[in-house]
Amino acid sequence: MAEIIQSSLYQEDIKSVLKLNCDWQKLKNKTLLITGASGLIGKVLVDMLDMLNSRFMLNMKLLLLFRNADETKNTDFIKYVKHDVSIPFSSDERIDYIIHAASNTHPLLYASQPIETISANVLGTYNLLSLAAKNKGCRFVFLSSVEIYGKGTKRFSENDCGYIDCNSLRAGYNESKRLGESLCQAFLAQKGVDFVTARLCRSYGPTVKSDDSKVISQFLRNALHGENIILKSEGNQLYSYIYASDASCAILFLMLNGQTGEAYNVSDASSDITLKDLAQIIAEYAGTSVVFDTPSAQEKAGFSKADTAVLNSDKITHLGWKAFVDIQNGVKRCIRIMDSMMQQDRSCTVTNRSINYT
Repeated sequence: MAEIIQSSLYQEDIKSVLKLNCDWQKLKNKTLLITGASGLIGKVLVDMLDMLNSRFMLNMKLLLLFRNADETKNTDFIKYVKHDVSIPFSSDERIDYIIHAASNTHPLLYASQPIETISANVLGTYNLLSLAAKNKGCRFVFLSSVEIYGKGTKRFSENDCGYIDCNSLRAGYNESKRLGESLCQAFLAQKGVDFVTARLCRSYGPTVKSDDSKVISQFLRNALHGENIILKSEGNQLYSYIYASDASCAILFLMLNGQTGEAYNVSDASSDITLKDLAQIIAEYAGTSVVFDTPSAQEKAGFSKADTAVLNSDKITHLGWKAFVDIQNGVKRCIRIMDSMMQQDRSCTVTNRSINYT
């Protein structure tokens, strides 16, 4: 990306992609279009591809779609394109791979921007699948979510399905991701589009945006600023989590090795944890405490209705992928990398704070 994170830990994260059993030469002289490249996962994906491009002399090109692209930052490797995915997109360049990662992915936006959330997941997916259909042989990677499973009490495998109350504001994200998956199947059947779906569990990492309202993102920011960890429920919810570099590795692995038309859960069994245990781990590392608070009405409207949302990732692990960073090490890496980023950003109001890592 334009601004490299100057952290040895982050560079280790990026280089973890080299551990994958992938034929990177498949990307030689190829053009990849990526949406959501400024997001938590998108940033890591681009940095990984940048590293692979240099190391293996792949001569790749990346087209990155942004709503507010700065086209003056274009290079021979990266072209920034100002575009909203809910509007059809065309390109004079041959596109070989599309990774659709653009979506509102945190609770506050589910509640405050429900139309935009649905549009990115449905209209955006339709438009990009149409683009893939025009580029014969283009592989499409759809980033789906654990949210498509809805409420349940079991560990979800790819053929399972839980309950979603479709007549609710919060369901806009879940249902539109489900429809996005259906669109992929429709384009495969009718237009022969080659696609694979990555169903990500709850993701976290140092590239999180400052306004991300996911619970784990708030916990990490609290810890980074030396604040108490604020829990707005009893914390008994049991969720699967995945570190950003592991999620990005899985996406690239599936892009090159996933079977056409298949969906794969992306999770790490060693990172299944309750919210209260997650809060305690982060608080202990930061030297702060866990405190309880009442959520606002808008926050509550965006909260997941699922008390249990854990994924079975046997399908992708049998294909040859595995996670490298468990939740305990992941949150520590996050805080250390984010602290390095604050020191790098001279305009940050808390650059003088120093964390004592143990």
